[in-house]
Amino acid sequence: MPPAFARLGLSKPLLRALVDLGYAEPTPIQAETIPLLLAGRDVLGQAQTGSGKTAAFALPLLQRMDLSLRKPQVLVLVPTRELAMQVTAAFERYAAGMPELRCVAIYGGAAYGPQFSQLNRGVQVIVGTPGRVMDHMTRGSLDLSSLKCLVLDEADEMLRMGFAESVEWVLSQAPVGRQTALFSATMPASIRAIAQQHQRDPAHVTIVQRAAAADTIRQRYVVVSNQHREAALSRILEAEPIDAAIVFVKLKSTTEPLAEYLCRRGHKAAALHGDVVQTQRERIIEQLRAGHLDVVVATDVAARGLDVPRVSHVINFDLPRGREAYVHRIGRTGRAGRQGEAILFVHPRGGRLLSSIEHAAGQALEPMPMPSNRAVNKKRVAAFHESILRALEDSQKETLQSIMQQFQRERPELEADAILGALAVLAVGGRQLLSREEVPQEELEDLRSRRGGPGGSRRGPPGFFDGGRERRSGFGERSRERGGERG
Repeated sequence: MPPAFARLGLSKPLLRALVDLGYAEPTPIQAETIPLLLAGRDVLGQAQTGSGKTAAFALPLLQRMDLSLRKPQVLVLVPTRELAMQVTAAFERYAAGMPELRCVAIYGGAAYGPQFSQLNRGVQVIVGTPGRVMDHMTRGSLDLSSLKCLVLDEADEMLRMGFAESVEWVLSQAPVGRQTALFSATMPASIRAIAQQHQRDPAHVTIVQRAAAADTIRQRYVVVSNQHREAALSRILEAEPIDAAIVFVKLKSTTEPLAEYLCRRGHKAAALHGDVVQTQRERIIEQLRAGHLDVVVATDVAARGLDVPRVSHVINFDLPRGREAYVHRIGRTGRAGRQGEAILFVHPRGGRLLSSIEHAAGQALEPMPMPSNRAVNKKRVAAFHESILRALEDSQKETLQSIMQQFQRERPELEADAILGALAVLAVGGRQLLSREEVPQEELEDLRSRRGGPGGSRRGPPGFFDGGRERRSGFGERSRERGGERG
């Protein structure tokens, strides 16, 4: 048994599950929060994503649960569908030695029927988005009369996405004597107001952890002006040793046109944003996992909680809205000890903004040259050679070879090299194999602005880190994305 977890007061079934999962030492948020929740205290916790807070609330709440009672005893509100599925899976892993436990995720964009069935069969743990939880409560399919604890996970994100009214309504309908745990990466006045109104003498747990990227992620930036961004993106996707990539954009109206552009350039790409229905979202993620897709163009909200091991690269096509968002974005790669690559597109006048991102990342970003035609063409020729080698193993090879020999006998005036060239044209499907389009190598216009020195520009181009209007080139609208659908 993990002695450090045992000292926190956790039961043997939970400790055995932690052993099986490879947990040895509790994280700071777990060490402070687990004893408080076991004692029945309300908790107001401030900790970053990735600090281990799911286990911090799931483990003690599982221990305090009456498994003989098939009624909702724990309700966890989360901002997104992906996080709802993640937290549900975590509860199930920790409860591996508790076969009586029933846990369900309820979220918008999914059919009501299966959710009704699961709720009717009886569950102890509900993990859901505020809008869908509210819908089930008003329909009478979710009864919270036996609720022991209500958890708000990523509370600041829920409010930012416009769920404030739904969250307040659910809190007001829950039993008065319940335990309430609230976790948030930041603690704005709106979060403190919720805590003051809905918690009873909460224990404050603050884990000071400056947002920083994992050591397994190499971070680079490439300087590119607006008119060359799309061509630069396609070029980088070709030249880099990419297994799979997530390309982040600011607006959902940018995702579809950019994904279509990449598909026309020969990349297997799809768009992911808040308006994508749940079934399509799950299909896109599964295709990315299986290798049927290599590039997903996504908004921040759509990619929250996305964990696909083969994602080797994260490309910030648009700069994020804040420092925390940058760290969260690049955290989609370099997971579980794997090496990851993060590439940031920076405008030539974006030196000062680059410095802000380096501060957020906790390290300097490495300048990246724009891949040259020579580099791109070398990759294309190598890929073409690979396709020829694969064709040599094809079952149709002998039949087609016989047909070509017959063709050569019928057209003796044609040289073998000319026929090979014609076959190569057919093989590339009419596409231009070698690139002739150069994307210029650009530099930051004023390095002093990057250092914040005298004469440096106080700001870069609008739209970066300050929520201002972004300078666009060809894709998207100027209106902001609200952050996905409610529920």
